[in-house]
Amino acid sequence: MRMRKKKHGFERIAACSDYIIQNSTEMPDFPIDLEIGCGKGAFILECAKRNPTVRYVAMERISDVLLLAAEKVKAAELANVKFLIGDARNLSDFFPPASVRRIYLNFSDPWPKKGYYKRRLTYRDFLELYKTVLLPQGEIHLKTDNVGLFDFSLEQFALCGFSVREVTRDLHHSEYEKDNIHTEYENAFAEKGFPIHRAVAFLSPSETNFSQTVDKTENL
Repeated sequence: MRMRKKKHGFERIAACSDYIIQNSTEMPDFPIDLEIGCGKGAFILECAKRNPTVRYVAMERISDVLLLAAEKVKAAELANVKFLIGDARNLSDFFPPASVRRIYLNFSDPWPKKGYYKRRLTYRDFLELYKTVLLPQGEIHLKTDNVGLFDFSLEQFALCGFSVREVTRDLHHSEYEKDNIHTEYENAFAEKGFPIHRAVAFLSPSETNFSQTVDKTENL
């Protein structure tokens, strides 16, 4: 569903300008934790509250969605969050090599239609892009309610030389729930009875040579 334009959106974004990155000089000091697709901001807000010494950047393609998140952070007077309007395909334009400690992918669009799998944020092209900005010990934290996307992501992680840990297909009833920060989507899906899938991916010491891997997804 297309989001309606926010009333007085331009003025409201201008009021949050201190929190919105306009150019590279406004980036926080690296390394940072990055959420790609921050939605309305509940997750990044709570992360920043719990971890005041960690610097966060929340990225969102749609300015009217980002506006809601930025207003939450501004109201909480948090100094360790910045927002970036942009597309994940252009990460390297915003972040230098080895500048990101963690990437959070929370309830990303599963693009379920046949032939759309290359748009998934865990498709191999995106994973290779993430490698360029992640620290050597960097991590990708994935949460989704979509079984197909989760299985696809685990396969793509393996193909691109990532190992996984803390894997669960029912996060809210797992040992990892105690430290879990919920998103708006997460609560909505959980209320409908959908189990939440979660995994943390990290680069193996013996990383797979990507150029020699076989893509198993071409027939999706």
